[in-house]
Amino acid sequence: MQTIAKDGHLVRGLGPIAAISVNVGNIIGTGIFLKARVMTCNVGTPLRVIFVWIAAGLLALAGALTYAELTTLRPHAGAEYVITRDAYGKVWGFLNGWSQILISRTASAAALSAGFAIFLNDLLGGALNQVYFTKFGVPFGRLQVAALVTLAVTTLINCAAVSVSGKIATLITVLKVLLVLLVGVVAFFYAGSGSHFAMTNLGGTCEDVAVTGGGLSGFAAAMLGALWAYDGWNNVSYVAGEVKHPERNLPLALIASMLIVMALYVLVNVSYYYVLTPTEVASVSAKSSVAAVVMTRVLGPLALMLIAATMLLSSWGSLQTSILGTARIPYAMAQDGLFFKSLASVSKTHVPVIALIAQGVWSAILILSGSFDQLTDFAIFAFWLFYGMTAAAVFVFRRREPDAERPYRTFGYPFVPGVFVLVTILLIVSTIINTPRQSAIGLLIIALGLPVYWYFSKGLRAEG
Repeated sequence: MQTIAKDGHLVRGLGPIAAISVNVGNIIGTGIFLKARVMTCNVGTPLRVIFVWIAAGLLALAGALTYAELTTLRPHAGAEYVITRDAYGKVWGFLNGWSQILISRTASAAALSAGFAIFLNDLLGGALNQVYFTKFGVPFGRLQVAALVTLAVTTLINCAAVSVSGKIATLITVLKVLLVLLVGVVAFFYAGSGSHFAMTNLGGTCEDVAVTGGGLSGFAAAMLGALWAYDGWNNVSYVAGEVKHPERNLPLALIASMLIVMALYVLVNVSYYYVLTPTEVASVSAKSSVAAVVMTRVLGPLALMLIAATMLLSSWGSLQTSILGTARIPYAMAQDGLFFKSLASVSKTHVPVIALIAQGVWSAILILSGSFDQLTDFAIFAFWLFYGMTAAAVFVFRRREPDAERPYRTFGYPFVPGVFVLVTILLIVSTIINTPRQSAIGLLIIALGLPVYWYFSKGLRAEG
């Protein structure tokens, strides 16, 4: 594939290491440090928790294997949008991109920026606690300023050539992986016990956890926690148009990143239960993390600084790769004439700078609203709906384009993509049953895109 682009177009500047880093860096956030407690409260034993981590990882891997075929078939910027557009029509492609631009991806950037500010505050001993004023019940102070500055600086970094962003993503990801490995390995130097793995949570406080009572519902609740920690497994698909030799490097990035993260997650969770009993894990305060408690036992007071630094780097790494990928969605939509034309503009560094700035402004508004976590909850329904629709496109293209060149074919087809789509449907149905209000708002968010699509498509018809 050509790696030098003409003016006004994106350039394929991400090599295999950078592509893997974009995915690994986006997947590893704070979930691995926070979710063990919730999962233990719902399934009870260490072995069940580790089983859930493996099961959730295999499900995400099934999605990655399916996306590997789809992205090599459509190796373009904003590949998810392109795939749903080509498989189901322009309106579904638009609604996919719309839901991500309006809420899911931008609210995620807002949450990661705020998370970075919170971890920085922990590292600085509460120096960012000062609130300047409160308006409509939403505080504005040093924490919000730190979040906005973090978002602005990260957006600016991503305005550089994609090869530069890729190198930064690689550096951050390497550091992040080393820190996560440190958390996992150091715990084994503590005088823990393998007997903890045969124990069950009995009387753990499970602070602020909606305990389901175990069984299938407990497994489902634990799965949702693990899947949240694995989310981002598809991030490289958004920059598919900027990956060198996509026929080889896209499958490599999607599959290798999942195997790396699964191994790290299992290692870290084994270390947790080696140091703590399941009841102790379940009793960790909601204001702390299992990782912080484990490291404190092993390293003493030094651990709090180490965990704060790890979470600081982890949240910023996820933010950097998320911003890098998200801007390619409005860029691809604008190229089709289905969004503001200016968003298709590319800078001299072959980066969609206006799209980057626009998403940064919207994410900043979400930070100031103070409601981005709630908005992200509303978007979960749309998130998984389009994951399932995108993966199901592999069946559509196999039937519609049987002779198309496929540099990579999904391992285990049709079983692997079939399982992913089936589980996605079950998750959507479960979400509708358990959280009907959030699901209805998620549907409303999607439906709000219809008049917007009509407006832009009307402009296309007028030009035609």
